[in-house]
Amino acid sequence: MRYALLSAGLFLGLAGAALPPPWAWADTPPPPPAPAPQPPIPPLARIWPVGVRPLVLRGWEPPSTPYGPGHRGVDLSAPPGSPVRTVAPGRVSFAGRVAGVGVVSVALKGTDLRTTYEPVTPSVKKGDELRAGDVVGTVGPTASHCATSCVHWGLLRGETYVNPLSLLPPWLVHGAPPRLLPVLGVPVPR
Repeated sequence: MRYALLSAGLFLGLAGAALPPPWAWADTPPPPPAPAPQPPIPPLARIWPVGVRPLVLRGWEPPSTPYGPGHRGVDLSAPPGSPVRTVAPGRVSFAGRVAGVGVVSVALKGTDLRTTYEPVTPSVKKGDELRAGDVVGTVGPTASHCATSCVHWGLLRGETYVNPLSLLPPWLVHGAPPRLLPVLGVPVPR
């Protein structure tokens, strides 16, 4: 009998030690819900900001954290003084200098998107309404992060940078698919 009580006491004591302390029994709050997924970027653009199909000198490299290293846009090859155009309709939200570099920012119509262009000598002012293809300025002196003359093209959704190339439809980024044309007047090989 003594052994039975000792065994039961030992069992209950060990079981009690395995339980969390009473202050831990309170309901813990559920984890915060995951942020809602963002809708995809609509391909609003119908033109490149510079040239017809500029060389991309440096592509989009998203940072792993909001303040981490990365490249928050794309660098497009463009000679100094060439026109810089807005890629979609919108309103100029900023035109001026930031840290000594000319910058133009355009809030795109009907979206939460904003494009940025630098280094640019602005020809527009804050509040100007723009159509796709309107000139916002000319390519300014080379920015410090380009080895040659370029325009840094950025895109923000709210305060988050996203890939500006996503504004372009695939046919504009990659070119149209090849099209076979009829060959007339050429003899058929035998």
